[in-house]
Amino acid sequence: MITLLVVAGIVILIAIGYMNHVVENSKLEKARTKVELNDRLRRCGEITETFPGQLMTPALKLLLTRLELNVNQRLLNLNKSDSGIRARIAELNALIAQGESIPVNNPPCPIQTEAKAKDVRFLLEAMHGQVTRAAQDGFLPTNEAKRWIREIRHLLVLLHIEFFNNLGQHALQQGQPGQARLAFERGAQYLRKQQDPNTYREQLEYLEKLLARANSMVLASTQPVEGEVNQLTEGLKTAEADADWKKKAIYD
Repeated sequence: MITLLVVAGIVILIAIGYMNHVVENSKLEKARTKVELNDRLRRCGEITETFPGQLMTPALKLLLTRLELNVNQRLLNLNKSDSGIRARIAELNALIAQGESIPVNNPPCPIQTEAKAKDVRFLLEAMHGQVTRAAQDGFLPTNEAKRWIREIRHLLVLLHIEFFNNLGQHALQQGQPGQARLAFERGAQYLRKQQDPNTYREQLEYLEKLLARANSMVLASTQPVEGEVNQLTEGLKTAEADADWKKKAIYD
């Protein structure tokens, strides 16, 4: 009888230890999930608020709103008493109900510096990560996720087109055709390297026209003015005179 009681006590202690282990693991997993979801929520909000208005479309705004709603709903499942999350979910549902008529209030933000271009590229990378993770979670259907990934790649190309165009135009305004030619050439090369260059044929033709214009300006600035006397031409005349004198001295 004593042996059975001891064995039962040991079993009970093991069971209690196992249950405590399960509870602790559950708490840790819940805390980890909460941290991950809050990070995704922060990234989603950053994209929604700071993405340049000239690249933001109602369809993209609607997607970002849906992604934010999904994360908030999962956070609410972890903390059902959070009134702030409930209020935000109600706001997001109201926006989603508007469909393609959802308001897009992002102000245009010209891409005029390399630093700004990198910032927007990072936002696109974050957007790609959000779409991929939503597909892994089963929130976005695979076909829809693939379509948005293609759209994100298209936005990346548009980002480069705007950057190189603005960079070249600014150089022309500053009287730097050489820098402008470099910018337009980089833009044209970038478009030629795309998997489907025909998609961007009009943009490529536009950059090539700007490149030809900048190249003409560079050539015009390097041609000597007719009748102009400068140190170089004077030096050449002196060198030719010296050469003629030496030839004459040798033959004499």
